Amino acid sequence: MRYALSTALMLSVAIPFFVPPAAGVDNSRASVAATAVVYKPPMRGAPASRIGGGSRGTGEADFVLSVLAPDHTGLTSHAQPTLYWYASGPSIATLEVTVIAEVAELPVLTQNLNLTRGGVQSFDLAKHGVTLKPDTEYEWFVSVVPDPSQRSKDVTSGGTIRRVSPDPAVQARAAAAGERQAPMIYAEAGLWYDAIGALSRLIELHPDNAELHAQRAALLDQVGLPAVASYDRAGTR
Repeated sequence: MRYALSTALMLSVAIPFFVPPAAGVDNSRASVAATAVVYKPPMRGAPASRIGGGSRGTGEADFVLSVLAPDHTGLTSHAQPTLYWYASGPSIATLEVTVIAEVAELPVLTQNLNLTRGGVQSFDLAKHGVTLKPDTEYEWFVSVVPDPSQRSKDVTSGGTIRRVSPDPAVQARAAAAGERQAPMIYAEAGLWYDAIGALSRLIELHPDNAELHAQRAALLDQVGLPAVASYDRAGTR
């Protein structure tokens, strides 16, 4: 677990759910008020630090890289969740995704990607054969690597995730409520990654829906990610 964190700490630190719109609501990219969304962080041990990415070493002014993760260990009920992060723009440098378990010396995954666009990005652990063990804390990082021979120039953002056993009552409520209400139920249950994942999938299906973007922005604001929240409120994708 310390493998990735010790590298990331050397770097500069810079680093919501949907209620169906009422009749007549314009789903354009105009600003809309998000329905109140409440994320209730779990009360589980000491908080873990979120690592944030600024513009160091990229050669690209004001470049921002940020995982969509809380500043404590976020929970998921899924064995193979999708992870999300934000980049303020494309980069010619390689982007590296790393996942490492708390007791491991080496990552369970290191994957290089091309960062060809800005905005919110996704990484499906299932597509890369990664399964999270129950009640094990994992650190995950995204890094822009401008020079592989000088990793101190990396821009890195990272968070922590823990898989917990699904609560049958929460799952039943989410199933009964439907996909557009499920993110709110997950957030109230303290399942950050389930909430942000369900909401982000809705946005992928309905990218022009301003209410969905406003809901995610409200969720991101609650965990101290104003730059990404501003991106959503601007309606950019």
